[in-house]
Amino acid sequence: MTFPANPFKPTAGVMPPVLIGRESIGLDFSEGLDDGPGAPDRLMLITGPRGSGKTVMLTELGLIAARRHWTVIDETASAGLAERLIARIAPESSRIAGVNIKPSLMGASLGEVNIAPALRPSTLRDAMSARLRALGKGKGLLITIDETQDASMEDMTAIATAAQHMLRDNAEVAFVFAGLPSLVSDLLNAKVLTFLRRASIKELGDVPLDEVRDAFASTIRGAGLSITDEALDFAAQSTGGYPYMIQLVGYNMWRTARRRADESGRTISLDDVKAGVEQSKAKLGEGVCAPVVKQLSERAVDYVTAMAQDDGPSSTSEVAARMGESMDYANIYRQRLIEDHIIASPARGFVDFAIPFLREYLRSLHRPE
Repeated sequence: MTFPANPFKPTAGVMPPVLIGRESIGLDFSEGLDDGPGAPDRLMLITGPRGSGKTVMLTELGLIAARRHWTVIDETASAGLAERLIARIAPESSRIAGVNIKPSLMGASLGEVNIAPALRPSTLRDAMSARLRALGKGKGLLITIDETQDASMEDMTAIATAAQHMLRDNAEVAFVFAGLPSLVSDLLNAKVLTFLRRASIKELGDVPLDEVRDAFASTIRGAGLSITDEALDFAAQSTGGYPYMIQLVGYNMWRTARRRADESGRTISLDDVKAGVEQSKAKLGEGVCAPVVKQLSERAVDYVTAMAQDDGPSSTSEVAARMGESMDYANIYRQRLIEDHIIASPARGFVDFAIPFLREYLRSLHRPE
């Protein structure tokens, strides 16, 4: 019998077949759209560390909106964000006040849109209003912004101001912002963005291991394959509940079993799982952790290496002692690592890793051969 296609998708932003542990967010958003203007989940902030599934969640919410015949505009924060949104939203950009169009060479697209910063909030609002009129009754507009922590304050002010007016006018709109955990404090502490304090905040943490196990079991057995309870337990535990690791382990144990499969049956064995876990750890280190460590300075690496000696949050004074430096000197690197979202400060005087499995990766670099 042919071994079934691998359903796991350990590729950034690619939609997996099952959103493990995230169903409640989709349900909240669905109800927000169905409940009409004013529903709290029409303004949402999704936060989580790298690899926690923020982009996948935005994709899922876009699909939910599209099924209700809403138009979905998805963007990733970078320079020119507000202008790109205006260009994509406006049905006839040249008729929107404050817009100056520089046509594209082929005349087949909107080309470059140049808008004075002071006019961006009102221009974006006008663009959304015009799009809603063009869509007609019973349809709406969803705008999603990924990597929001990288947006400029100018762009976020324009978007927040326009969004506030649209929501106040009970327009058929919804806004979902996604970014690293610092997004909440950075945005909500900005005076010009105070209205975002009313947003529904969804934190994508680790998925409970029993849910991971159940998802593995239903996906594998639902495809007509067999797997023992012992193998399921090992697979679930190895993920630590980290969404990217869940997809990696699922993909690699499935692939290992398929390559080993013989005529005797369709089984994912404990050995397949163990091999898949080792492959997943290597892939996670190579694809997520190694690039992070590579871009750090030598002393920043010393700081996180000193942290990796602990099984949980590290005392900042102990980290400085391990580095052989004063607290003031070590705190220079502490602050830089926090600003780069590599570590976080869960309590005064303590630091912890913001990137799952980074501790294990650093330990592996210094493990005796």
